[in-house]
Amino acid sequence: MDNLIAEVEKHVIHLLNEKLSSHYIYHNLAHTQLVVEKVKELSDLSNLSDSEKEILVLAAWLHDTGYTEGIEKHEEKSISIAEDFLKNHNASEDTIKAVKDLILATVMGYEPKNISEKIIRDADFAHIGSKDFGDATELLRKEWELTCDKTLTDAEWLEENIHFLTNNHRFYSEAASTNWTATKTKNLSRLLKLQNKIKQDSVKLKQKKTELSFKKNKAELPERGIETMFRVTLRNHITLSNIADTKANILLSVNAIIVSLVLSNLVSKLDNASNKYLIIPTIIFVLFTVASIILSILATRPNVTSGKFTKEDVANKKVNLLFFGNFHKMSLADFEWAMGEMMLDREYLYASMKKDLYFLGLVLDKKYKILRLTYSVFMIGIIISVIAFTIAFNLNTR
Repeated sequence: MDNLIAEVEKHVIHLLNEKLSSHYIYHNLAHTQLVVEKVKELSDLSNLSDSEKEILVLAAWLHDTGYTEGIEKHEEKSISIAEDFLKNHNASEDTIKAVKDLILATVMGYEPKNISEKIIRDADFAHIGSKDFGDATELLRKEWELTCDKTLTDAEWLEENIHFLTNNHRFYSEAASTNWTATKTKNLSRLLKLQNKIKQDSVKLKQKKTELSFKKNKAELPERGIETMFRVTLRNHITLSNIADTKANILLSVNAIIVSLVLSNLVSKLDNASNKYLIIPTIIFVLFTVASIILSILATRPNVTSGKFTKEDVANKKVNLLFFGNFHKMSLADFEWAMGEMMLDREYLYASMKKDLYFLGLVLDKKYKILRLTYSVFMIGIIISVIAFTIAFNLNTR
């Protein structure tokens, strides 16, 4: 049976990774792994036999595989997938039937008839008695939007969860009831407090919406695709800037070490008449090295900006508030006011993001041009210096 459990784990991980739609952000591999973990935990606490535990683990791994074929009647699809897999691995008919019955026990509204069915139902809803309840339900909410075209407001979603926890859910096994009920109660209490707060704030929200109604078009949030485009592009620009700075720092360090070694070892020997032939190659070498250092510094040197703006600048949309150099000398109150104005104006917000992207590109262009020149100077300097030293040595030996 241990081999069968290892095979079903490998099979389900591959199946969910390869065939499950990315829209299932709750009923995915992470959820299946959590159910398996909780099944094992409850089985140990319930003192089940080894064979009962193993069948429960098999069912836990297979119970949501039907989502790979769609959300409609996914339990029946999971049973079909489980039956095919178990038959292909020579499982007994009793094992196959037991696994199929346990998967059916996860159907919404089903009343479990034995301890194993109680355990798998409780494990399937383990998030209700978990500290991660809020995160799990938000994933489920998003999954509904993506797969069922079911979009709920915050108030509606709270009502849905409160109704489910109070009327449609209970822990069936003694182990789950004993260990998870207290956390479930805290989660329900938290939902009720949020619902009460929303009701208390509803009047204020309506008033604020009325005051800002004339700014409705400007207050719209950027579309997700545009946000993603800006986020990815800006991140790429920043990464490229970090790469340029790293390369410039490497060149700066290398050339600084070279200059130190030349000054401490080679220059002191030029006083000797027998070493006069090394003067010109040494000067060439040092000049190219110093030029590389200067260019490396220029590539990384920051620009100094005024760090101030006026209300007229904000009103005329002339200042980019997304760049720290434009506001680092302003007071917090002025900056918060200006950011508030920008966030209410969709056109201004987009314009600021475009400017930020554009000027980052200009900075990158300058950095990489200087960096390319620095590498060229360094490479040419090494080549010419080696040639100069070679010629000097040859002339001196004649």
